[in-house]
Amino acid sequence: MPIHSPVLPTLQQRKHWAKQYRTEIAASSSSLLSTFAATRMQAYRFNHFVDCVQHTFKTEGYKGFWRGCLAPMASVTLVRTVSFSIYQKAKYNYSAAIGKAIGEEPLVTVNRPGSIPTLGTVLCFGAAGATAGGLVAVIACPFELTKLSAQIAVLMADRNKSSVTDPIRSSYQQKGTLSTAKNIILHRGVMGLYSGFGFHFLRDTIGTGIYFTTYESTKQLLVKFQRSNSPTSPLSVAMAGGLCGLVSWACIYPIDSAKTHYQRNCLTKAKGQPVKIPRIQFNNASMYRGLGVSMARSCIINTIFFSSFEFWKKKINSLPDPIR
Repeated sequence: MPIHSPVLPTLQQRKHWAKQYRTEIAASSSSLLSTFAATRMQAYRFNHFVDCVQHTFKTEGYKGFWRGCLAPMASVTLVRTVSFSIYQKAKYNYSAAIGKAIGEEPLVTVNRPGSIPTLGTVLCFGAAGATAGGLVAVIACPFELTKLSAQIAVLMADRNKSSVTDPIRSSYQQKGTLSTAKNIILHRGVMGLYSGFGFHFLRDTIGTGIYFTTYESTKQLLVKFQRSNSPTSPLSVAMAGGLCGLVSWACIYPIDSAKTHYQRNCLTKAKGQPVKIPRIQFNNASMYRGLGVSMARSCIINTIFFSSFEFWKKKINSLPDPIR
């Protein structure tokens, strides 16, 4: 007869727990699977992607391609898990509110076979996505700034001849993720980790709203054209995941470029020194430098992510209901 530990949960309890937190588990495991030189091309001028790769290898060697990877690995997993958790809860709340106003909840409409996107569903997904993006920006901003600093530290020195005598620029070189974060605090204080937060908040609020609206609406349309009874057929999920990555990046890339430029400039200044705030220019071609790489990467990552996310979510959802 098996002996159960009074501390460790039983198999049945673990299954119940997994189903209760299926969104968080599916999101975190899928992020680790899907996450593995667009930032450099945004922060500094290169002729093209190959030029960026050649310059990185010449000045930093193989390590340059992996510099700053710890921060995005940790941040992407954490941010996506929290983001999807907030989105899921917000989606049901907004759906209930819209349902009271128009007579039918958007989530009921979406799950009806053969349905197409409506104003109600678009508003529901967009509002839930924007809510998730805005709230998660508080967590993501320090991670992204640390990643940016680690990735362009060598370039900051290389592109400025006076960097040898500039203690701020030179202090960021050859540092890991945690050391980089400490260095930012040293020069700009604790709030220095939130340099460029306004740009970050704007990008994530708009971008995440577009991201989830595109994913949910595209998936709904593809399911209709496939005449599938399942709202999460593998093909529709994969295609919708890839498209939402492309569309969201194309829409918010100038905001991301302005954020990158501003944060790069902050890293070269001490606390209290003025930093020029760049303008967000949607009609300026230079603001789209590195877009092709980011879109291709985002398309592949989100195709893998959503395919894995929906797979694991469906698997976990088949477990027994949580104990009440």
